Amino acid sequence: MESSFNLLKSDQNRLFVAAILGVIAIISGVAIVWIALARVESPVLQIVIGTVFTLSVASVLWLLLDPDTHAARQSDDLLKLASQMLECTKDGLDVDAAQRICALLLPATPAIAVAITNKTEILGYAGYNAAGNTPGTHIRTTATHETIADGKPRILYSTDDIGLPMASARINAAIIQPLYMGKEIAGTLKFYYRKSSQISETQKSVAHGFAELLSTQMAASALEQQVKLATSMELKALQAQINPHFLFNTINTIASLIRTDPDKARVLLREFAVFYRSTLEDSNDLIPLNRELKQVERYFSFEVARFGEESLELDIDISPEVRDVLVPSFIIQPLVENAVKHGRKAEGKLTIRITGEMSGDEILIAVSDDGKGMTPEQQATMMDGESTTGLGIAVRNVRDRIRGYFGPQSHMDVESKEGVGTTVSFTLDRRVAEEGGYLNAQKHGESTIPNIPQAIVR
Repeated sequence: MESSFNLLKSDQNRLFVAAILGVIAIISGVAIVWIALARVESPVLQIVIGTVFTLSVASVLWLLLDPDTHAARQSDDLLKLASQMLECTKDGLDVDAAQRICALLLPATPAIAVAITNKTEILGYAGYNAAGNTPGTHIRTTATHETIADGKPRILYSTDDIGLPMASARINAAIIQPLYMGKEIAGTLKFYYRKSSQISETQKSVAHGFAELLSTQMAASALEQQVKLATSMELKALQAQINPHFLFNTINTIASLIRTDPDKARVLLREFAVFYRSTLEDSNDLIPLNRELKQVERYFSFEVARFGEESLELDIDISPEVRDVLVPSFIIQPLVENAVKHGRKAEGKLTIRITGEMSGDEILIAVSDDGKGMTPEQQATMMDGESTTGLGIAVRNVRDRIRGYFGPQSHMDVESKEGVGTTVSFTLDRRVAEEGGYLNAQKHGESTIPNIPQAIVR
């Protein structure tokens, strides 16, 4: 906090010293005039008063007219303040970070209040009437809503322009700067002033600069999180696919088929190679949903060969336009793998069904099974960030990747009933998907894996 005060404190100290020296200069100047008019014959007194006058005037001029020293001091204070703000937002702009930033900015400007909002509510507030503007309070000023709507900064010189819900005797002017997350408006940074005369060009520049800094840091933080997420998802996806148990079980299955059904073993071995090659090739890119489904079919063919046709069945019912949607890899296969691993009952067949359709502005995809299901307690803890079970990790990975690629309007839901089965469904924002691009008129054929019980593809 100490360095945050320096920007204001240094100016105050400089002006205070200049004022004192100015008074001394005036007094000494009056004394010189009096000595001259009174014809006081005292060379020593004349020299002393003349020296005081000269030094005080020179000092005042240096304090007020030395732009380099003053600018350097201001730049140093601003850089320190910016560094503190960056430290606050290293993990993103949440309520705690916003509150700390407002507390840093308030003493560094003439504003009587500083606020940070997202698109709907206050994230941080410091200064006048802080008790009535706690984090979580919905945005009430008309000008803030207008800035969020059109993304334009606003310089406001009256309470009417600000659009306060009730008249304020203290807030009479404001600067509102939009905050951006990439190209999307994410919120606002606001400075409230007692007088409109306090809004100088310097204040406008400072407000704009801090808003740009926050926007840049928010975008950088989001990008860093996405990079971490993408890297984590790739590693987890690859680890989930290339794990010793799956590898060992599949090789054993193929080895046993060499004696009983050499043709099927040969086909499985070829598809096994294609499966792992696709796993490595698809780990970084968006791929057509239909390509992900082909990988699911390959994976499922190995499990059918292992457990038998009487134990597993896969039913895929995806509309053609949904099959062409570009999606991140490994959003269907982990869910199918979980169903096989955790959903199989002691007796009977496990049927897994994958569906997908367009519905207005949304793309709806679901993976359901008629297996063991989960207890309410298991379902409640499955999405817990501390959960380390394979089921929890896989489902959370899919959820986080969907949010990362398709935005906050996209989401995932899990429904499960013990003894009945589980459905994991996700809704994708069709507009975002279309901006990412569809595969134009590219159609994908039926499964290419012959002689092995496969999905029922519609």
